[in-house]
Amino acid sequence: MDLIRILLSILLPPLGVFLQVGIGLHFWLNVILTLCGYVPGIIHAVYIILKR
Repeated sequence: MDLIRILLSILLPPLGVFLQVGIGLHFWLNVILTLCGYVPGIIHAVYIILKR
């Protein structure tokens, strides 16, 4: 299941975070990071998925 979340995080980082933790602090932080730059959003999303 983590592999699917990681692949979704590469395509759309907030979606991967949403599937892992739902709508909360990490989701909104990831949305902001993705809007600032696509790569920081991916890094944050993969970190959140691998951390849990």
